[in-house]
Amino acid sequence: MADADAVPALDTDALLDDPDIRIIVCCGSGGVGKTTTAAALGVRAAERGRKVVVLTIDPARRLAQSMGIETLDNVPRRVEGIETRGSGELHAMMLDMKRTFDEIVEAHADGERARAILENPFYQSLSAGFAGTQEYMAMEKLGQLRAREEWDLIVVDTPPSRSALDFLDAPKRLGSFLDGKFIKLLMAPAKMGGRAGMKFLNVGMSMMTGTLGKLLGGQFLRDVQTFVAAMDTMFGGFRTRADATYQLLQAPGTAFLVVATPERDALREAAYFVERLAAEDMPLAGLVLNRVHGSEAARLSAESALAAAENLDATGIVDQTAGKAGLREPADSPAAGTAQTTDTSDPAGAATPDPSAGAATADPSEHASESERASEHASEPTSVEPASVEQLTAGLLHLHAERMQVVAREQHTRDRFTALHPEVAVTAVAALPGDVHDLAGLRAIGDRLATGSAPAGAA
Repeated sequence: MADADAVPALDTDALLDDPDIRIIVCCGSGGVGKTTTAAALGVRAAERGRKVVVLTIDPARRLAQSMGIETLDNVPRRVEGIETRGSGELHAMMLDMKRTFDEIVEAHADGERARAILENPFYQSLSAGFAGTQEYMAMEKLGQLRAREEWDLIVVDTPPSRSALDFLDAPKRLGSFLDGKFIKLLMAPAKMGGRAGMKFLNVGMSMMTGTLGKLLGGQFLRDVQTFVAAMDTMFGGFRTRADATYQLLQAPGTAFLVVATPERDALREAAYFVERLAAEDMPLAGLVLNRVHGSEAARLSAESALAAAENLDATGIVDQTAGKAGLREPADSPAAGTAQTTDTSDPAGAATPDPSAGAATADPSEHASESERASEHASEPTSVEPASVEQLTAGLLHLHAERMQVVAREQHTRDRFTALHPEVAVTAVAALPGDVHDLAGLRAIGDRLATGSAPAGAA
């Protein structure tokens, strides 16, 4: 195992209390707990006296449920029940991609032009379906929240993209998409007309989503012309804001937290995120290692537990022929001896006669009677003797061995990551027995984030 003391510890409370830190971005692959981590950080920061807004892009609405809010939308909602110090507050919101795009249009165009853009079929398809729009709008919303100066801290839960760092590329990608070259590309079919125009149109269509592909012919071209004419003065603004948002992410007041679980694939992705953030000059605060397992009896190794269990396996738990979980009888028990006897001359063995004995002379009516009695006996519930201390001990030793094997595998995976990135500060969060579904659960996660509470035996 790696030396735990050699790995720098991530102090999340120091991060949350630092007034210079205004944005925390939680990133990581899918299913590692980004949303829960972002919400727990928001709750803890608010209860430590900061005015916080949590921006999630998670469509599962788990954040709203855990914070006791009926629904989340594009407007920050106050979270009740925060046990705050001083003036701390918590607000939460969920990105509405199309509504955010609409807000940009409404903010940068006069009433008549804004209405023409919003009602334009080409714009409606673009705002709802263009690849990268969600990531770009998440960054637009972040820029809007930061510009309002209303919150001390903004916690961002990044989009559930195939690559969790797509949002870093989105401002550049959509900015390039909406620059002058794109306008010329879309205007060319309308100017050229005829078959040449449609051929050129097909090149432009390859840049759009399947939704836009359904719009064909002259009507589509007229929609494009109307859209471009209305948006002409706004395209430069997209590029400017994209650059400003990118610079905001690189600023010293921003901190990135990479979230992962102690699984090979998740930590491989985490290593990629760390390297990518470094390449983009994005300030990395550290790694949150979620759902770490451990044992309070870590001194007992898996090998020792299995060896001890083998000595007790003679009375282990086995599957019975009746399909019920029962107990294997000890070899020297009276019941075992009775079940194994085949001496039909002994009256004690009458309960288990030789099946072939007297078969030729038996009365058929007796067979029927015996069958009925056997059927009645089969319908009676099967009694299972209580497990002995030895049997229970063997079962617990097997469970402990399995847990210690999980702990060892997780630690090995973590050691591989820290060997590659020894400079990355880490906090480990012990696995909870159930899902987080309320503020109390988020507080529990916050406590574990602050103390690096990997359970015993996990480090």
